[in-house]
Amino acid sequence: MVLEILSPVFSDGKPIPPKYSCEGSNISPPLDWDMSHVSIPDDGSIALICDDPDAPGGTWIHWVIFNLPPETNSLPELVMPREELENGALQGSNSWGNIGYSGPCPPSGTHRYYFKVYALDVKLNLPSGTTKEELLKVMEGHILDKGQLMGTYTRR
Repeated sequence: MVLEILSPVFSDGKPIPPKYSCEGSNISPPLDWDMSHVSIPDDGSIALICDDPDAPGGTWIHWVIFNLPPETNSLPELVMPREELENGALQGSNSWGNIGYSGPCPPSGTHRYYFKVYALDVKLNLPSGTTKEELLKVMEGHILDKGQLMGTYTRR
């Protein structure tokens, strides 16, 4: 099965509102997913990566968050850019070198932004500030299920 990820502020394949971009408040959008069909163990976790494969220099990373508790089924709007969240989740580095979310900011044209959620059978032994590449390497062999939501953004 594939996880279904939804957002109350944009639909799959549709534009992300400017509020969640560098031209707006640059805050993370609310996201919801259904893990009811996945049996994540108590010592498992959830990870999320948001990236833009259309960036001129290669894929641009907008958000890395991992070790969300296995019962997590959503992220609220405006996840604070902290290394560790109240629920114990950790945030990694984005392509700007910052912790937490940084929204769409394409230099030109319309870009695609993929919000990918992973159900994992382990809690990851990684520090905050971990990169997407480091996270993907450690997740290998531990992904129970995954899904994605894609939004677009065109700079004004």
